[in-house]
Amino acid sequence: MATERTLILFKPDAVQRRLCGRLLSRIEERGFKIIGLKMLNVTTELAREHYAEHVKKPFYPLLEEFITAAPVVALVVEGPEAIRVVRDMMGSTNGRDAAPGTIRGDYGVSRQMNLIHGSDGPEAAQREISIYFRDEEICAYEPTLGHWVCADDER
Repeated sequence: MATERTLILFKPDAVQRRLCGRLLSRIEERGFKIIGLKMLNVTTELAREHYAEHVKKPFYPLLEEFITAAPVVALVVEGPEAIRVVRDMMGSTNGRDAAPGTIRGDYGVSRQMNLIHGSDGPEAAQREISIYFRDEEICAYEPTLGHWVCADDER
């Protein structure tokens, strides 16, 4: 099992609905380390960089309008298989289809207003982290409880 880093965004709807604390708690309670955290306004330029593969698609203007409408909270999360596990925690993109117990299943009923973004693979995670965080903003550390969360051979 590989320790991975992933980017998570609490989207404008999560910020506006004051769910950031709950979402952050779920990630920490699962055992992941938060090694980067900040609130920011996504600019049009930042949105185009993050969603570069979607810019020419017909739905992109609505996506850009949504992601730039209010602040987001950006996190870098680290842990065993962080990319897959966080995406499993998020649930299906459409909150109406997401299983109870997932973030979107517990808090969402929309496809577009879906609360949270998580990188979908190692390359995307590396690219997205570099878009939102400078190297000096990442705070790698070893938590004192780390050995109680995951066995040494699983990290």
